[in-house]
Amino acid sequence: MAAVQENSDAQIEELMRRAEQRLQQEEHKELVRRYEVKSFRFPKLSTGDIAKPHIETAEHGTMVLRKESNENAATKSPLHMRKVEDPVTVRKRQAEERKATAGERWYNLPKTDLTPELKRDLQILKMRNVLDPHRHYKKEGGKMRAPEYSQVGKIIEGPTEYHSARLSNRDRKRTLVEEVLAGEQETG
Repeated sequence: MAAVQENSDAQIEELMRRAEQRLQQEEHKELVRRYEVKSFRFPKLSTGDIAKPHIETAEHGTMVLRKESNENAATKSPLHMRKVEDPVTVRKRQAEERKATAGERWYNLPKTDLTPELKRDLQILKMRNVLDPHRHYKKEGGKMRAPEYSQVGKIIEGPTEYHSARLSNRDRKRTLVEEVLAGEQETG
């Protein structure tokens, strides 16, 4: 029985050795599998143009400052002058520019330049019902005020109106006042 026991002890030792080897192989496979799961690939990313450092090391550990290109030097230079405008004056200037004309919808009609002739013409228009009591005009109450935005122009006759609607030189007047007075004298 001892031989059977020795055989069985030898067999048991052999079985134990094989079991140990299989266990080590299983552990090794488990480690490989864990490593494969945890490891991943980094995507290939393009870093683009990386700015070069301004300071470079030369021989013997000395530092060399690199000069920038002229374009960058002008904008980043500490000696570069920047124009700084006061926001209050900028807003005032923009408001004045806006008030200089009536706006885009009114074809940028300029502010009225009130000259003595224009003032007299506007007074005649205001008092036109006094000149001829038989003509009736819409009443305008209040004091005479010049319009905020206006422009005075000259009527240029077209080539088709040469004979029919043309005014002769002696009938033409220099100002609106002269025209109104001449028209009132003709009609009586």
